[in-house]
Amino acid sequence: MSIAETWDIRSPRRRLVPPSPPRAPESMTALQRMAKMRESAIGTWGQRAYEEDVLRGRFLFNSSFILNTPDAIRHVLVDNYENYSRTPTGFRVLRPMLGEGLLIAEGRPWKHQRRTLAPAFTPRAVATLIPHMVAVTDETVANLRRVSNEPVDLREKMQRMTLEIAGRTMFSFGMERHGATLRDFVMEYGDTLARPHFLDLVLPRDWPSPRDFARARFRKRWTRFVGMLMAERRAAGKAEGAPARDLFDLMGAARDPETGDAFSETQLGDEVATMILAGHETTATALFWSLYLLALDPVVQEQVASEARQLSGNGEADLERLKFTRAVIDETMRLYPPAFLIARSALGADEVAGLPIAKRDVILISPWLLHRHEKLWRDPNAFVPERFLAPEPPPDRFAYLPFGVGPRVCIGAHFALVEATLALARIIAAFHVTLVDREPIMPTGVVTTQPDRSPMFQISPR
Repeated sequence: MSIAETWDIRSPRRRLVPPSPPRAPESMTALQRMAKMRESAIGTWGQRAYEEDVLRGRFLFNSSFILNTPDAIRHVLVDNYENYSRTPTGFRVLRPMLGEGLLIAEGRPWKHQRRTLAPAFTPRAVATLIPHMVAVTDETVANLRRVSNEPVDLREKMQRMTLEIAGRTMFSFGMERHGATLRDFVMEYGDTLARPHFLDLVLPRDWPSPRDFARARFRKRWTRFVGMLMAERRAAGKAEGAPARDLFDLMGAARDPETGDAFSETQLGDEVATMILAGHETTATALFWSLYLLALDPVVQEQVASEARQLSGNGEADLERLKFTRAVIDETMRLYPPAFLIARSALGADEVAGLPIAKRDVILISPWLLHRHEKLWRDPNAFVPERFLAPEPPPDRFAYLPFGVGPRVCIGAHFALVEATLALARIIAAFHVTLVDREPIMPTGVVTTQPDRSPMFQISPR
């Protein structure tokens, strides 16, 4: 069945199928896959991974399982999630940047952090931060007007914008003085230390690899920088009895509802690092891919522009009007999930999808594969925002995982969706976006789903 025939309920036109990396040959050896993983994990999967329910293989000395069925995913991430921890490689790669923050912590420390942070990310709490989001986006639009009709790197602009939003929502101050340093930290780590070396993959978690020593040196510099940001925010103070004005206020005042404990200084620093990094980088990536897809599909872009003309300036009220824009964000994160892979190591024996799981076996749940799986989606490689709108049925909760699922679902998911939806609408309301770069942009998977390079766009005022 053709794409046009599949979606003729809403539009008879042929739908955009954006370029994606070639699928790996099934004959690729384990060593070849490990070498390829340093460039992009996405390029290590063959056609079978997009067709079969479970793929069993080997990862060094243990079995590995790629799960593509909602029931099996539910079992691992919800029903028996305490039996599955991050892999040693995941700890090595993430801990230097995030410390023992919410994304890394496990067991009782994780439960304490989750309970304590939850009130800061409720819809009501996020609503108080919307003015920061809108103000920064409007400043970005004003700055973009100065380079309209010229080639512009929108990926870099989105990174700057989301970093500024992260800074203001966290600390109530802009990142003019610190943004360049923060970006340098992120780029330094992502380009080198976040890429797993062979020894990162084979050594036990408690055995340091040679690269771990460089990561430890990086962490010392990084934690000093985060501590300086926190000290600067404290120096700004808050009027006694005044309501919380940013996430730092909310997180500093947070108490575990069961124990009454607050975060220690080290814990608070790790949470600040986690929220700034995870928040700004993943949202910037989602916005970049959204703008890229809209540039490739002018019809959908005009639908977003038409909806965005209804913007009132009241961010919270505007969210109710931006249903199609939100569907574009949802579909973008289906095709380009910010977190392309969830890897877990079994702490004990189990059974998944009728298969025996042994201690230390590796479970792989890849949103990249799951979101393009041929059994779970119609035209899985096509860009069709309408699949997230009525009368289409909502996707299975365990087949669509842009923010994970279960107890460890991303705590900032609502924050990210609000930010991305409002920002995309305001940018497209202001500009018609086209691509200058004519070469295909390929997604790569290292830490997040990034483009293989930053293409140049042209933006024209509407």
